Amino acid sequence: MTTNADGAGDWPLLIVEDDPALSSYLAAALSGKGFAVDVAGDRASALACLAATGSPRLVLLDLGLPPAPSTMVEGLAVLDDCLARSPSSKVVVLTGQDESAAALAAIRRGAFDFILKPAPVSQIVQALRRAMMFLREESRMAEAGEARVQLTARLDEGPKEAAAAAEEQLLRRVLVEAGYNVADAARRLGLAREHVYYYLNKYGIRRPG
Repeated sequence: MTTNADGAGDWPLLIVEDDPALSSYLAAALSGKGFAVDVAGDRASALACLAATGSPRLVLLDLGLPPAPSTMVEGLAVLDDCLARSPSSKVVVLTGQDESAAALAAIRRGAFDFILKPAPVSQIVQALRRAMMFLREESRMAEAGEARVQLTARLDEGPKEAAAAAEEQLLRRVLVEAGYNVADAARRLGLAREHVYYYLNKYGIRRPG
């Protein structure tokens, strides 16, 4: 059984981890704690899982993934892809790489939380339950016509660029919530459909394949 943000049933959770033994262990441990678990071992399988299921969702992500497990390149790409598909998703990063560099990179890209390996299951569960709380409350905000936008902006780029980033993230979030129905998104945003199409073209936004 799975659930949306109403808190009933199990929460969908995607574990992205290339170590089969650790992945199996985490899946078994978390399946007994209120999560409906899917598992992926690389970027391609992670994207397939994200495309096949609804959003928002929880993701437990190892940054060191093949074909370059000694770097953060593939893990950060999964983080980017996940948040592009569903900006309200909560990604908890779990990694054994350099703590300072990994934490900075993950938080800059929009990760919800950061946990250093090896970590006890209790610590992981606490982080995921915090993420669940945020998802639940953000869903209630959406029902009240509000959206929580979070972004990282360079100070030397000025407020105009920061405003554009917030504009794009808000548009992406509303489109996901509207199932990429432009008429519904326009209604939620209080815009004419033509204006929504303008922003889609401006930011190059397309429905995920």
